[in-house]
Amino acid sequence: MGPQAPLFSHACVWLGAMVPKRWAKRAVTRNAIKRQIYTVSAQFEPHLGVAAHVVRLRAGFDRKQFVSASSELLKAAVRAELLSLFARACPTAVPDAGASA
Repeated sequence: MGPQAPLFSHACVWLGAMVPKRWAKRAVTRNAIKRQIYTVSAQFEPHLGVAAHVVRLRAGFDRKQFVSASSELLKAAVRAELLSLFARACPTAVPDAGASA
């Protein structure tokens, strides 16, 4: 067998987001969470290894607590969770405090 072709054609950071219906029932909520994932991950991209990374929602956001997908409360909760996740993945990175979505 000859050498395999690379999975990705460019050596850079690839990021994907998975937000299952099981954890966020409304599409508008899933899309808002994905936007937060991409926004926060952009701050940490220089500190991530050259690889494909996937951020997957593993717990639900209660519709009773977060009534609107565009609520500041939901955005703040998602952002805090993502900052914690990326801080563990990139311990030397310091996010830009002024950037928000």
